[in-house]
Amino acid sequence: MPSAEQPPSPERDARTASHGIADAADWRDAVMQRIPALRAFAWSLSRNSSDADDLVQETLTKAWTYREKFEAGSNLRAWLFTILRNSWYTSVAKRRREVADEEGRHAAGLVSEGNQAWSVELIQLRAALDTLPPEHREAIILVGAAGLSYEEAAEIVGCAVGTIKSRVNRARNKLAALVDQPRAPPNPPISEFT
Repeated sequence: MPSAEQPPSPERDARTASHGIADAADWRDAVMQRIPALRAFAWSLSRNSSDADDLVQETLTKAWTYREKFEAGSNLRAWLFTILRNSWYTSVAKRRREVADEEGRHAAGLVSEGNQAWSVELIQLRAALDTLPPEHREAIILVGAAGLSYEEAAEIVGCAVGTIKSRVNRARNKLAALVDQPRAPPNPPISEFT
């Protein structure tokens, strides 16, 4: 659709047809000339005239918003078609994640348990950890929280493996007593094969 301000001229069409826009002042008119092609391309993607019109409108809005990023002399048609195509794929991906739930059945099924109990337990655990002697707290954090082996923890702390196992066991029992949990069973005897 040509601009109402200036009728299309053969010179302008020749400048913008194959190689893009040579003059930035012709940008708006060149975009307007490509609306029918954009509509046809949008319809070919969406197969729905209403969705196609929405897609063209979104494309024109994005093109106007980012017009300063368009390089004069480059191919405007390709730039607009790329915007339209990317907008289409974005909307398709978005629709895949959406769930049609007009009656609210799906939303009613989405229930999550309250996490207040976990928060209270975490606060209790932090308070209990603070009461442990520093060497026991360090050992339980290295083995229990960080997931290190007894050997790795012993190497980090610079003590024997048996010392780390003893500290971890004492820390577990103390924490269990402080947070009202059953005590951990004693560590199995150390054998030369473990």
